[in-house]
Amino acid sequence: MITAFVLIDVERSVLPTIAEALVEVDGVAEVYSVAGEFDFVAVVRVAAYEDLAHVVTERLAAIEGIAGTETLMAFRCYSKHDLERMWNIGAEGSEVDLH
Repeated sequence: MITAFVLIDVERSVLPTIAEALVEVDGVAEVYSVAGEFDFVAVVRVAAYEDLAHVVTERLAAIEGIAGTETLMAFRCYSKHDLERMWNIGAEGSEVDLH
C-alpha cells in the first residue's frame, strides 16, 4: 500500500464544498481542513505508484477550484505504540527488533 499526503490550495469560493468533492475521488482515504499555507490535506492510499499519479494528476486536477497541490510521499509509518517501544529499549521486559 502506497500512502501520500496531498497538500491542497483551493480558491476561496469553493472552500465550503471542496472537501466533499475530494473524498469522492477513488484512492482518497481522508480529507482534513487545515490552517496554514494550504487549505486541505488529502490522505491518498493506493496499490501502485501509477495509481497515485492518476489520482493526483488526473482526478484531483480535474476538480474545479483547486489552485495547486504539493504531494508528500510516505516512506514509513510510526505509531505512538511503536515509538514508545523504541524508546524503552533496554528497559526490563522490552525487546524490540529494529530490523
